[in-house]
Amino acid sequence: MMRHTPRAFVGTTTFEVTGMTCGHCADALVGVIRALPGIAAIAVDLTSGVVTVTAAEPVDRADIADAIDTTGHHPH
Repeated sequence: MMRHTPRAFVGTTTFEVTGMTCGHCADALVGVIRALPGIAAIAVDLTSGVVTVTAAEPVDRADIADAIDTTGHHPH
């Protein structure tokens, strides 16, 4: 994350995720991210390796990155 990027956000942000290759990977990511408070929607694009997260309340990007890490994938 760039130094001037706010850590918390409301609205939509994206994460590039390495190692995400199948529906099981996508389901695992959705499950751990959805468990975070404030998450309104999640979209996973396996082809591009992008996860789009929409938050209805302030959510810390680091919390999402940590959740993604727990699945064995790595956010950028």
